[in-house]
Amino acid sequence: MGLTRELESFTAFLKHEKNASPHTIVCYKRDVLQLNQYLEQRKIGLKEVDNIALRGFLAMLYGRGEKKSTVSRKLAAIRSFFQHCVRKQWIEDNPAKVVSTPKQEKPVPSFLSEEEMEEFLDLPQTDKPLNLRDKAMMELLYATGIRVSELVGVNLEDVKFTERLIRIRGKGKKERLVPFGRKAEESLQSYLHSRPLINKGQIEEKPLFLNYRGEKLSSRSVERTVDKYICRSALQRKISPHSLRHSFASHLLSRGADLRVIQELLGHESLATTQKYTHLDLKRLLEVYRKSHPRS
Repeated sequence: MGLTRELESFTAFLKHEKNASPHTIVCYKRDVLQLNQYLEQRKIGLKEVDNIALRGFLAMLYGRGEKKSTVSRKLAAIRSFFQHCVRKQWIEDNPAKVVSTPKQEKPVPSFLSEEEMEEFLDLPQTDKPLNLRDKAMMELLYATGIRVSELVGVNLEDVKFTERLIRIRGKGKKERLVPFGRKAEESLQSYLHSRPLINKGQIEEKPLFLNYRGEKLSSRSVERTVDKYICRSALQRKISPHSLRHSFASHLLSRGADLRVIQELLGHESLATTQKYTHLDLKRLLEVYRKSHPRS
């Protein structure tokens, strides 16, 4: 009873063959462990698991108030786990493949207008090294649309000022080059001039952005920093650090950028992921239609 051996094999597969991120591995392992606990309580062995047992597990999750997005992620992890068991010939078929994925709500991504973004990026006072750092971080997040987790992974050598390009290491350790604009360049240069004051004369650190101790900045620190400026702003709705990424995409789209270009810049594997931004530009789409269609 129990899936200890199978889960260890699955975890090794994710790490060494799928090259999954540490975050994905931790989440998938936790999800399968939760299923394992459910099965053990009902004395259901690996070869006895069927779609009815799995639907019971999902029903339990819903009963606990889990969101559809969370249940979908857990089901994806479970599908992947059982498929690994099939490859290892521990079971003949994947019982999760006939379990339907919950239909997802499609929340509208929170984003700022161009005017709001201008005001927001002007909030950091540029007189102290850490404020210069904050300004550069926020300008770069908006200029490139990169994730906070990607921002903290940028090293000094990744920034190419001559071409105004930055090398980003995205999900699954995939690399991409993303351009940044003049405003972001100016903020970065100002920050880099003050960076030795933050570094306090220590041996040169590779990370582009440092904390007050001169060490690599964490994702949580970036989020707290952006949240600090959100609190200082006049914005009356829920905005998160990820909103800078949403704003980047929606502003490019509203100015005529091709959806596939935005997909490449954001590092989305699927165009469907990028298409969530198209409804944000409905007003512009209607204006173009009314001006262009002969019978509008």
